[in-house]
Formats: sequence, C-alpha cells, structure tokens
Amino acid sequence: MTRPLDNIRAFHDELTTWRRDFHAHPEIGFEEERTSAAVAAKLEKFGCEVHRNVGKTGVVGVLRAGNAPQSIGLRADMDALPILEANDLPYRSRNDGRMHACGHDGHTTMLLGAAKYLAATRNFDGTVNFIFQPAEEGLGGAKAMLADDLFTRFPCDFVYGMHNMPGHPVGTFAIRPGTMMAAGAFFDIFIDGKGSHGARPEDGVDPVIIAAQMTMALQTIVSRNVEPIEPAVVSVTQIHTGAAYNVVPDNAVLRGTARAFSRDVMALIESNMRRLVENVAASFGARARLDFRDLFAPLVNEPEETQVFADVVADMVGENNVDPKRSRVLGSEDFSFMLEACPGAYINIGNGTEGSHAAPLHNPRYDFNDAVLPFGAAAFAALVERKLARMASNA
Repeated sequence: MTRPLDNIRAFHDELTTWRRDFHAHPEIGFEEERTSAAVAAKLEKFGCEVHRNVGKTGVVGVLRAGNAPQSIGLRADMDALPILEANDLPYRSRNDGRMHACGHDGHTTMLLGAAKYLAATRNFDGTVNFIFQPAEEGLGGAKAMLADDLFTRFPCDFVYGMHNMPGHPVGTFAIRPGTMMAAGAFFDIFIDGKGSHGARPEDGVDPVIIAAQMTMALQTIVSRNVEPIEPAVVSVTQIHTGAAYNVVPDNAVLRGTARAFSRDVMALIESNMRRLVENVAASFGARARLDFRDLFAPLVNEPEETQVFADVVADMVGENNVDPKRSRVLGSEDFSFMLEACPGAYINIGNGTEGSHAAPLHNPRYDFNDAVLPFGAAAFAALVERKLARMASNA
C-alpha cells in the first residue's frame, strides 16, 4: 500500500499553487471571506460535506468512511496578520498591510492536502472533521467556533493541530505531553492626568511620568510576585501619549501582553497588575484603569494522544527527526481552547533553516516553506489512518 507521504508528493505542485495563492491574498481575523470560499470549494470538490460560517468565517469539512462511530478533528488556522510584507516574491501579499507572517497559509494548505488524500483513499473507518479556523491571532477564533457549538455539531473524540517551526529542518517534528504553550493576555492601561504647558508642569499631573513609573513597576510582578520556578512574562509593548513638544498631555495609554503556563499564575499577574496600576496612578494624584483580556488558555497536550502523534510522524520521518519532549514555549495559541473542550495534541513541524524560512514568526521577512507541505499533509493523513483504524479495531 502506498504511504500517505508518497501519495501526497505526487500533487506537491498543486499544494504549492494553493499555498502561494493564499499567501498573495491574506485576510486578517474574521475577514477571511476569500480564503474560506476557496477552502469550501476545494473540500466540496474532494467530496466532503461542507459547512460554512462556523464561528463567523470558519469552515468545517466532514468526511466519512466505513461504519465506525468514532470521529476525530483536524484543525488549521486561516488568518493573516496586520503586517506590511518585506519579501520580494512573485506571490507577495497583494493586500498592503496584510501578510501571512505566521504560516497559516501553509497550515490551511496542509490540511487541504490531507483532505484531498483521505477523500481519494478512504483508508479509515469513522469520521474526520476538517476544521478551518478563523481569527487565531488574538481575536478569539477558536472561542467563536466553540460558541457556535463546534463539537456538538461535529463531534470529535480527539482533536489535533499543527504549527510550523522556523529555524528547524524540513522533515522534523517536535511535541511534548502536558503543558506545551503559555496562556496569553493582552492589556490596555488608561491613565488620566491633567494637562499643562510644558514650561509649567506644576500646574498639571503628568501622565508621561506616570506611564514611565508604571512600566517599571509592572516588571516587579514577575520578579517579586511570581514564584521563581514559574516562567512568566509581562511586557509593555506600546506607550501612547502627547502630540506636542511644549504640552504636558492629559492622558496616556500603555499596552502589552502577559504570558504564563497556568491560569492561576495568570490570575496572580492580573490581580497584582490591577493593584499596581491603580496605586501608582493614585500616588501621583491621577487615575488609571486596567483592561486585562485573557485571549489564550495554556495549551495542554493529552499524554496518550501526544505519543500517538509522535509515533505517527516517527514512522514517516524516523525517530531521529522527532523531538518528543520539546521545551515549553511562552508563545500562545488559541487551539488551546479546543484542547480544553476535547482531548488531543498539537505538534510543531520544521520550516527550514535558511533565509525567509528561518525568519521568526510575525516577521515581515518570514515565508512558509513549500517543501514542508507534503510532510504536514501526510502527518495529518497518517494520523487519521492510524487513529481511526486503531479505534475501530478496539470498538
């Protein structure tokens, strides 16, 4: 029997064409109209039952084979980022200020490749739900699909996801059981001071000074409130205030992100941040309020499903090319909410070690490596053949 990787390599050129088309037409979260339409059209052509507008712009394709009641979900994200692309490529973004700088164009294509192969071969017993998720980049796409009754409408015994890994060789994979990625939050801090002439600061309450003091004070949360053995991050990434050289402004806004590997630590960060924000402002005679938004849960892989996924890719590329105990990552991923609702696992796939393929995620010079496409598609396909066949034999 032909292995999935060998079979999928036969239409590698087609996958590359799809991926580059997605790359050239990036759409940010909940605006993936063109992308969703293209995905739905391809799934219908393969013979899948297609459901549109799941979680606003999400798509789910359903494929059944045999009579087994078991089902699994395979998920890919579709959205791009609000970044101006710096690459000079024939397929560079045609939507200025929008770019696939995280590889979701590749993720979408790999899942479509798996769907095409599985629809043609039907070498499994059960149901596969191909989940194409919108708005992963901090806009709550996973939550939107879950709120739209994703796992009630499309029951899954297990769900699996995949993300590319720049700087790692093509044909390599990495995964770990348990907590693999961090919870993530975004925050806005609004400081209300009192404006004055820049030459008479005593007439006002300077929000610039308060913003500077607050930025430094927030760094003590990790160093003095979080247990030293618990990794955590609080980063102020934006300070907005003022518009003139000689005017002390009325207001300032701080924005940033917090990361931690547990909900308890994230709650501790929020409570201490709220205390610091209010009291630092009050000490200067100002007021401040915090808007703290939990956007990502910790991503937790179910140990048994982690081993299954690791075994599947090891059979495909060899054990030496699979890291089954990769280090934890302080980045976040909203697939975590799907894993809270349904057990499963999430794996990383190498994106290459040179040029734009090794550029960091969310970088204007990043590009997904088309050489990866057959490996990712085959990993999903082989997982279906292994998992559903195994489940069917145990039924």
